Amino acid sequence: MNSPYSFIDIFGAEFGEGSRLRKIVIPIIQRDYAQGRENPEVERVRLRFLEALRKAVTETPIMLDFIYGDVDSSGVMTPLDGQQRLTTLFLLHWYAARKESVSESEFAFLKNFSYETRYSARDFCTELVDFKPSFAQEGPEKPSHWLSLEIIDQAWFPLDWKKDPTINSMLVMLDAIDEEFGDVPNLWEKLCCGAVTFYFLPIREMGLTDELYIKMNSRGKPLTQFEHFKAELERMLRPLDAGVARRIGSKIDLEWTDLLWRYRNSGTGTDQDYIIDDEFLRYFRFVCDVIRYEHGEIPQEGRAGDEFWLLETYFSGKNPDALKNIEFLERCFDCWHEIPGFASPAEFCGAFMSQRHENSHIVVDGKIDIFEDCLRTYGETFPLNRTTLLYGILIYLLNQGSVTNAEFIRRIRIVNNLVRNSEDELRKERMSGIFRQTKSIILKGKIDDGKDGFNRNQLDEEIAKATHLKEHPEDTASLFELEDHPLLYGQIGIVGLSHIDYAQRFLSLFKNCSYDKIDCALMSLGNYGQQIGNKWLFASGGTPSWVSLFHRNANFGFRNTSEILIQLLSTAETFYNVRLQEIIDNFIKDCEEQSLFPWRYYYVKYGTFRPQGKGVMKNLLVSSDSYMFLVLTSSRETSNSYMPYLKEADPEHLSREHNGQRLVYADRFIICTNNSFVVCSNQTGVELESIKINQNSAGIDTENRIEKLKAYLKERVKH
Repeated sequence: MNSPYSFIDIFGAEFGEGSRLRKIVIPIIQRDYAQGRENPEVERVRLRFLEALRKAVTETPIMLDFIYGDVDSSGVMTPLDGQQRLTTLFLLHWYAARKESVSESEFAFLKNFSYETRYSARDFCTELVDFKPSFAQEGPEKPSHWLSLEIIDQAWFPLDWKKDPTINSMLVMLDAIDEEFGDVPNLWEKLCCGAVTFYFLPIREMGLTDELYIKMNSRGKPLTQFEHFKAELERMLRPLDAGVARRIGSKIDLEWTDLLWRYRNSGTGTDQDYIIDDEFLRYFRFVCDVIRYEHGEIPQEGRAGDEFWLLETYFSGKNPDALKNIEFLERCFDCWHEIPGFASPAEFCGAFMSQRHENSHIVVDGKIDIFEDCLRTYGETFPLNRTTLLYGILIYLLNQGSVTNAEFIRRIRIVNNLVRNSEDELRKERMSGIFRQTKSIILKGKIDDGKDGFNRNQLDEEIAKATHLKEHPEDTASLFELEDHPLLYGQIGIVGLSHIDYAQRFLSLFKNCSYDKIDCALMSLGNYGQQIGNKWLFASGGTPSWVSLFHRNANFGFRNTSEILIQLLSTAETFYNVRLQEIIDNFIKDCEEQSLFPWRYYYVKYGTFRPQGKGVMKNLLVSSDSYMFLVLTSSRETSNSYMPYLKEADPEHLSREHNGQRLVYADRFIICTNNSFVVCSNQTGVELESIKINQNSAGIDTENRIEKLKAYLKERVKH
């Protein structure tokens, strides 16, 4: 084998029968220079390569992969593989020479590097070697792309050259080189001293013919990212353990390809790809994140998706746990390959996950085959809640010898409840704690209530439920069915373990009755709403409002909501709208017979107070006894907000300009106070008269204020 060469000393090196290499020519048959393309995938490859070159000239020299090609009798080398690396080295040497004002005789060999893919690329290389940039622009205020801008601005650079993909890529690479090497001293000297070298193998020494060369080169397909990844993985593992390197390489090509093959064709329509490269790399990134979180680390921005950086960080000789990590990676793939008792990962997942309540299943959102979901979307749209659930499943698969299937089914339900009720806690900086708790639950059935993990309230509830079921196993089916209700998704505190016997009543209520009837029945029994600052949340907003009311959060009044719900559930074993209407009618009748009209009466009596899809009312006096509620259509006052008493009395004259808090007529407007309606002049704003609402000593209306306003409008304003 020939000695390694630098880009400088390969020119003039002897190959074959006394033929010296005098020129490198990228042939017409080769594709365009690609390392400067502007897309995320190529950018990652470009930055990784430049970082490796920078380390070579600032820390330890680097040996690049083999470059293959042919050297003809006149000393012209045409590369078969290595065009991209050679072009980048050409640009780097030109940059170093020009930046450090090296004599032209020293870098004259650069004139012997040329492109024949297009005449424009060939001429650009020639002109570039002769061009000397103005490095005086360097400094904190220089434009980020000053070098390419200066080149484009030259008289010898025709504007149509910008359309040449090779030239455009070279310009991008030159800017990237300037960004990476602008502060590196003595760059040219280090390149001359062999900081970057490679082996060159002529194809004739390899026994290849020109015909085979043409066939190989005419494929027009570069190595894929995955092919580069496999080669890099093997290169890193070989010095650590050659046997492990061979075994992993074999599994990637055989068992693991067989595992992932059922998930091929991830494209749609004509975009089907029939390969599993992306699927493999997404799961690889998931495993790396598992390693990271288990070691208490937080993913670095911009690095978590770079599989080459992950390889170097976790699987190279730089990491003392590299072999342990590769063993873990191997087990993480193997455990899905053959799952005892199941023909596929999809069948396994379907045995304990569902999108609705089923015995011995947990309810999940999204794809049931969570392994496939990871292969398709990890690092893109695969959220942290799914990541945690998949981690819990993985821990079980890796420890089937010590965790029974029955134990797993119970424990993964606990994890799922915690995941579904820890939306605010599922952040990258807390994932190490969350993974620790998940692992403890799956392996030991122990709920670790330490800090920086799952939601505190939900952890307490899961501990209480586990204790309760140990003492009352007969409640298991009811409790699990209650957990799986779509308004509760795991948190049952609104009913509570002390009233678990009401589980079927709750299920009946929300299965057989309309949400509006439930809302009004609850309000007939008491103010069940919860306070958020000066706002009140009620269930008239539909499903999202019920979910918020039934889950412990920053709202004030959860216990009160629970007590009123239990009061309602205590009135019957089975619920229908007719039963709820009786409660509503009795409440309205009692108020009217006693001539006592608390604000709850208006809420139940008039649909204006309960616009579907809203559910939030602003308390203008911040008092639970106040009548001054403003219905909001969003989180703040807008032109769509309104005072419900005014809108109910005369919706046609409600002023959007005043956020629904005035009825406006030709000469006057009317506003609402806690105990009156005030009539004011449009012209001066001066109060003209007050429509007093009679109230008792407790400040409760003793007459229907809406009907009183309607009577006033009929007599004094409209007629």
